[in-house]
Amino acid sequence: MVSTTAPAEITREAITQAYCLIRPHIRRTPVIDVDGADFGLDGVRIVLKLELLQHAGSFKTRGAFANLLAREIPGAGVVAASGGNHGAAVAFAARNLGKPARIFVPTVASLEKQERIRGYGADLVVIGDRYVDALAASQQWAAQSGALRIHAYDQPETLLGQGTVGLEFEEQDPQLDALLVAVGGGGLIGGIAAWYGSRIKVVGVEPEAAPTLAKALAAGHPVDTETGGVAADSLAAKRVGDLMFPIAQAHVESVRLVPDEAIVAAQKALWTTLRIVAEPGGAAAFAALLSRRYQTKSGERVGVLVCGGNTAVAFGGQLGAITPRFP
Repeated sequence: MVSTTAPAEITREAITQAYCLIRPHIRRTPVIDVDGADFGLDGVRIVLKLELLQHAGSFKTRGAFANLLAREIPGAGVVAASGGNHGAAVAFAARNLGKPARIFVPTVASLEKQERIRGYGADLVVIGDRYVDALAASQQWAAQSGALRIHAYDQPETLLGQGTVGLEFEEQDPQLDALLVAVGGGGLIGGIAAWYGSRIKVVGVEPEAAPTLAKALAAGHPVDTETGGVAADSLAAKRVGDLMFPIAQAHVESVRLVPDEAIVAAQKALWTTLRIVAEPGGAAAFAALLSRRYQTKSGERVGVLVCGGNTAVAFGGQLGAITPRFP
């Protein structure tokens, strides 16, 4: 049985310290308050935190800077495995801090994310079909080169950095009743749940095609899970991290599963109503709300994290017009 005691290093105090460390290097992303009636959800206030506006296009930049600023970086630089967003974040942070970076991604990583990684000056290696393949290759490179491994989710500094999303959100809106968070490897929801504890409902959202945390909670420990689906480049870790799991056991109220079509519908609704262009993983949490997989109560104030926006956008037509390409 896995202990339900959160790791000692993942605390509110430690998250606050991490925030002080990374604050000069990140954006304090905005929140917007939306009437749920705009989406057919009468009597509900929706508060969206637009973490897709973070540097490098996702929340991952917080964890990347937390790692690079808190740990000693060898001359060989850093190495990371990623479905795309973590790699872009590490590449961005490494460039800004003058450190070399090599990023391994699987073939499922979108071309947009691959281009972003290259654009930040990192050495990009595309290998294997899934994140686990890229992870194995990155571990081999780290052993060979001496580069420092920056894990996408199962590293204390990563969780502390992602926990700063919760810190900011609470400062920006202290009246939330619930917060919906997309889950891949679990670094984001682990950090956020460590920040909030059980003071509000922290609800995980996963694609039906990648129920990694749901299966782990059912089993009582992290387990390997077959993953895929429309959000496979960001929400398809084979298993959740060991560090986040006891936090989830203690403080994640539930996990809601959403089908791929609900994720695509959420992307379209965010664009149509708010002109927000979110990637599939970035829209997953909102999909749980829109599809009623998360049932709201009248008068409830629900926070939703729009966590990533690294997706294709085609520019054309009149000046300023954009047409997002949904999967």
